[in-house]
Amino acid sequence: MSHEQTKLSVKQWAEEDRPREKLMKLGAEALSNAELLAILIGSGNKEETAVDLMKRLLSDCGNNLATLSKKSLEQLMDYNGIGEAKAITILAACELGKRRETAEMPERRMFKSALDIYNHLWARMRDLDVEESYVLLMNQAYSEIKTLRLSHGGITETAVDVRLIMKEALLNNATVIAVAHNHPSGNTHPSRNDEMLTKKLSEACSTMRIHLLDHVIITDGNYYSFREDGKL
Repeated sequence: MSHEQTKLSVKQWAEEDRPREKLMKLGAEALSNAELLAILIGSGNKEETAVDLMKRLLSDCGNNLATLSKKSLEQLMDYNGIGEAKAITILAACELGKRRETAEMPERRMFKSALDIYNHLWARMRDLDVEESYVLLMNQAYSEIKTLRLSHGGITETAVDVRLIMKEALLNNATVIAVAHNHPSGNTHPSRNDEMLTKKLSEACSTMRIHLLDHVIITDGNYYSFREDGKL
């Protein structure tokens, strides 16, 4: 390696060789094991970049992460450029990987009816004296991806942007959505604005091939469903 190469800082590397930038541009799955480990340790030594150092370490482990995880702190610290802090970081990452393999996936909520939506949101809304609106983002099995509050508004109504709902659905790869809001007055009857929103949202979902499951109005102890009322 030439004298000029040893002087190159990480910022001077070609962009495709910078693991952090590569991750941001292409996602973590595009990085090699050495590049992922290089992000963790941050720097190499005077003769090797962090990536090159991790390539050498992995090569000594037969390019097997399970073998790497069996290394001791002392064995890792034998490598020039890996001190105690970096060795601890590498072993901690290996341990997290092992625990992730044995971790149980959390059970997702499923929303197949207005009652499911009501039970999910009622506790959040029952004591509010202003309107709030939510969107429930789901996959094609009606399992929850995310529940987002869209707005927090006035006593009689709150503004909801259909474009924002569709943006969140697309960003989260949702194929099914539902919207809900409360009526602090206790009246479950939909307003004209509620009906207009439902119509616009239904049209937008149809265009984007997203299923609009329901629009639910929630009060303390009761609800109204556009789906159940035959308006969807």
